[in-house]
Amino acid sequence: MGSQVAAGDVVVLSDAAQVQASENRSLWNDDLRPCTLAEHSWHSSKFASLWVGMCICLPTYSLASGMIALGMNWWESVLTIFTGSCIVLFPILLVSHAGTKFGIPYPVFARLWFGTRGAHIPALARAVIAAGWFGINAWFGGQAVDAILGRVFGGWNAIAIHLLLAFMLFWAINVTIAMRGPQAIGKLAVVAAPTLAVGSLVLLGWAAVRAGGFGGMLSAPAQIHGATFWRAFYPSVIGVIAFWATLALNIPDYTRYARSQRGQMLAQAASMPLSMAAFSFVGIAVTSATVLVFGKALWNPVELILRFPPVAVIVAGLIVILSSVTINVGANVMAPARAFENVWPRRITFAVGAVMTGILSLAMQPWFVLAQFSNYIFVWLGTYGALLGPLDGIAIADYWLVRARRLDLAQLYTPGGVYSYTGGVNVRAVYALCIGWTIALIGWFVPPLHFLWSGGWLFGLAGGLLAYWRLMKDQPSRMSAAQYESITDQAVIGNRVPLPR
Repeated sequence: MGSQVAAGDVVVLSDAAQVQASENRSLWNDDLRPCTLAEHSWHSSKFASLWVGMCICLPTYSLASGMIALGMNWWESVLTIFTGSCIVLFPILLVSHAGTKFGIPYPVFARLWFGTRGAHIPALARAVIAAGWFGINAWFGGQAVDAILGRVFGGWNAIAIHLLLAFMLFWAINVTIAMRGPQAIGKLAVVAAPTLAVGSLVLLGWAAVRAGGFGGMLSAPAQIHGATFWRAFYPSVIGVIAFWATLALNIPDYTRYARSQRGQMLAQAASMPLSMAAFSFVGIAVTSATVLVFGKALWNPVELILRFPPVAVIVAGLIVILSSVTINVGANVMAPARAFENVWPRRITFAVGAVMTGILSLAMQPWFVLAQFSNYIFVWLGTYGALLGPLDGIAIADYWLVRARRLDLAQLYTPGGVYSYTGGVNVRAVYALCIGWTIALIGWFVPPLHFLWSGGWLFGLAGGLLAYWRLMKDQPSRMSAAQYESITDQAVIGNRVPLPR
């Protein structure tokens, strides 16, 4: 009898293997264990809603509208967003497959390529980036809270540290909600998605009226041309890719609940690029209108709403707050909380991990990142894209090229097992990671090759992927088709495979 059971698109532990694996508390807790067959319950609509909710957020608005500030016109900006979204969709779907098939979260998936202890390297790297995003959204929300309190209470703005107080208040709200766990995150998204969509349409309508219609709003010509345009386009596309490079790593945290590969892949392919392009258009159009109405591009939405009448500031501020909370607890808490759990499963719970994420976010200085658009896209997105690119490449190479989608699920939870490598660390993955980083850093230190740094995610991914594939060719943890079949039973009833309902 095998240690795992294949049922359609998913593989689960056998009852006996699950009991045995659960005794290894250093690698197992209720959040890190693989899903049961019944837990593979998410339909395609769930993934579509998830992406709509994550794309309709203030960082997306700022990313798109900031391209107007760089000098692009509206269709160049939308095309840039759509192009980057389509490119990053490919690694997202490739990594999604592993989550759906084996029902494992990202930190456990990382054990496959870095080892049971080495997995802390990619897990914590992802956690640091997520904490940065947590801080960015908290800063947006804190500015909205500050704007509302300034209009409601006359003496609020006289307080010397009023913005800091508003930020810390909003930060505390985020941490408190996140501590309630993934189920609270899902409930919040149900309310937030339609509210944000309506708010976006209202803002777009305001911009069209104030700018004298869409014709005037979108008639502003591009300010950059020729080589100057391409110098802005290239890092901007990479910035869009880096925007979702985080999800390209920890997307198994969500797809582990999918009912089928086809459902999750079609839903993600249809919803993510289109949602990004559509909401980007709102940000671009509104920012273009601000050029006509106020004489300059206001790419920060909070700066824009502060120019509204008091009632509008309160309503718009509440929408900004809802948006920031939704994206924070939905996309920026799951990965770091799981990563911190993976460090010490016996003691660190999801709630503790959420608090640790909030504390780390303060060290990321979101006020500096959002001080100007160049910090946002070139410093923040560019740098962490170069950091995560090789990890994306290693994950794809391991699952698709090295192992051909075959793994021993129980061994991921076995101390000293086949995925412990040497002392719990796969040094081949560490070498591949360093090679990927080195390729990007060459562009940092050698000016004629600066394109390697500005495209750090792309070149890092390629370098990490090829290096890992070559280094792992003779690694004994790889399984042949015969070995995989010997540990994998097929769950068949009659002529069909049962799926969760």
